Amino acid sequence: MVTSPVVQQLPASQPVRTIAAAPDENAGFQGYLQLLSARARSEGVREATIAAMTSGLTVNPRVISLDRAQPGSTPNSPPTFWPYYRDHVDAARINGGRAMLADSAMLIPPIEAEFGVPAKILMAIWGHETFYGKVKGDFDLPRSLATLAFEGRRRQLFADEFIALMKMADSGVPRSQMVGSWAGAFGNPQFLPSIYLRLARDGDGDGRADIWNSRADTLTSIANYFRDAGWKRGEPWGTRVTVPASFDRTSLPEKLDAPSCRAVHARHSAWRTVAEWKALGLNPQAAIADTAMATLFEPDGAGNGAFLLTGNYRVILHYNCSNYYALSVGLLADEIAR
Repeated sequence: MVTSPVVQQLPASQPVRTIAAAPDENAGFQGYLQLLSARARSEGVREATIAAMTSGLTVNPRVISLDRAQPGSTPNSPPTFWPYYRDHVDAARINGGRAMLADSAMLIPPIEAEFGVPAKILMAIWGHETFYGKVKGDFDLPRSLATLAFEGRRRQLFADEFIALMKMADSGVPRSQMVGSWAGAFGNPQFLPSIYLRLARDGDGDGRADIWNSRADTLTSIANYFRDAGWKRGEPWGTRVTVPASFDRTSLPEKLDAPSCRAVHARHSAWRTVAEWKALGLNPQAAIADTAMATLFEPDGAGNGAFLLTGNYRVILHYNCSNYYALSVGLLADEIAR
């Protein structure tokens, strides 16, 4: 995930071989912290903040092991979607989302009116990311981000995020609150520090964007992220669709070169209006305007489930560059609202 607020990551509970840090590596890490400190200083971070954020930091071998164990995806043989779906659109998440939606009835209308993002999408993101705030991660964020920057596989990304975390501390976020995922995301919506600084919002009027504890701030911040990413008010993310057995797929490959998530978008068809898809025999299973532009996606191949996806689906991909993530968010949202 380099462009989304959430880094794709293995769960910390998954067995991963931990790589021990060598003594000379820790020495090099301390030198690298000095470089990060100099950059923070040049960008206006206070000296007391720099000291508080770097004092006592050491390499976290567990974080390096988790990062190196990230699953690769072979474009010609991706894993099947439906097992992923069953794990992420389960009864607990659906029922939890419905309960949270009902309990947030007073908060939702002004957020939907201002940002144009449906409450069911906000709930699905929250449920997918942290199970409605129950699983937010307990890794020390400064240590994780500094370790990932030092390790170097995605140095620029994580160095930028470490500096952004320092700026969060400079703005008043307590050091003790800086815990989250091993890859540096935190809070109910699992924002990275740079996204927090740019898009987190105060939804309850107390002057703070508390995405750790405030439901209003969490939902407002997710909605603000989606609006910033281009969510189109009033358009669904997509819908299940039935495809006739005689359907000819030979003319469907996408010809556009996506600027990001290339492997993800390569699995989508060319774009047509819903009316054009209907004329080809496809039958949408939910309401969607005939004028809407959509792409066909069959995650497990012909005959194993198909979807028409709109531009709003691509907005979900901004949050996490994974077809299965975005598809399961959309389907979870629909179940929550059912």
